[in-house]
Amino acid sequence: MAGVEGRIALVTGGGRGIGRETAGLLASRGAHVMVAARSEAELAATGLDYVAADLGSPDGCARAVAETAQRLGPVDILVCNHGIGSARERVIWEQDPALWEETIRVNLSGPFHLSRLVTAGMVERGYGRLVFTSSTAGQVAEPAAAAYNSSKHGLLGLMRSVAQDAGPYNVTANAVLPGWVRTEMAERSATAEAETRGVSAEDIWAERGRLYPPGRVVTPREVAQMIAFLAAEESSGVNGEAITVALGGVW
Repeated sequence: MAGVEGRIALVTGGGRGIGRETAGLLASRGAHVMVAARSEAELAATGLDYVAADLGSPDGCARAVAETAQRLGPVDILVCNHGIGSARERVIWEQDPALWEETIRVNLSGPFHLSRLVTAGMVERGYGRLVFTSSTAGQVAEPAAAAYNSSKHGLLGLMRSVAQDAGPYNVTANAVLPGWVRTEMAERSATAEAETRGVSAEDIWAERGRLYPPGRVVTPREVAQMIAFLAAEESSGVNGEAITVALGGVW
């Protein structure tokens, strides 16, 4: 099977968590991978080609795409995985408008700019794969997370739009919707919730694990495996889909 061998992949949020796991998996399968995020130290630790950029800005997105094309070649696979979590959010009537703007800028506008920049070349070449990391909160809203919920719901609309526009040219767009995954971002939300409730972060993670039939949360590797499939040539029949990776749970 051809998979991803020889393909050029840009993985955002690639310095840690799901993004780092995905980037390593794609590289192990023969893809030429560029990882992008804000933290140069985390990116350098991956051992892969990297570009440090603000992926919530048009200029940062343009830089990531241009650096990838210059150093590796035009992007065949775009994995939009960067994002801001909901740890700092409050109920809607107490929500900070600046936090709303920041979350939408990073979680939704960034993926739009990246998609716009890479799809023209994919269409011209007659091949491309776009995979977006949404969340179970992209379909079932969690409380006190208006910005995060909205951005992750919106990401599915963006994905489906790309699927319709680029689908006729052998370019697919899909999304993964992970449940709770013990990443750095999720650790921050666990710590914030623990402080509010007067319990430990480990208590929060135990509760989260009980949401799923196996009694545990999803691993970054499990999400990366699904992303890697959707990034491969063999996924050509899957387009415009939102695939939940949540061990049979809702969240």
